[in-house]
Amino acid sequence: MATASWNGTVIAESDDIVTVEGNAYFPRQAVRDDVLRPSDTTSVCPWKGTASYYTLEVDGATNPDAVWYYPAPKDAAREITGRVAFWKGVEVR
Repeated sequence: MATASWNGTVIAESDDIVTVEGNAYFPRQAVRDDVLRPSDTTSVCPWKGTASYYTLEVDGATNPDAVWYYPAPKDAAREITGRVAFWKGVEVR
């Protein structure tokens, strides 16, 4: 079972992880809805497509754009459809 934690709180857990470029992509439904806040940030990966982000909010602390996902990944990255990944201090084990 893989877990993602931030600020001392487990925010996601799943045994269905896809690893791409060293990043663990969790199924979106494995992430707690109550810690995610929408973000307007986007970025572009040449082979995966346009990424969107969520800000984490745990116990009143925020971590802007710490969660990313590809709403419509390119064909080369279709395995991450419906999945999210973490960074900015989120610990994945």
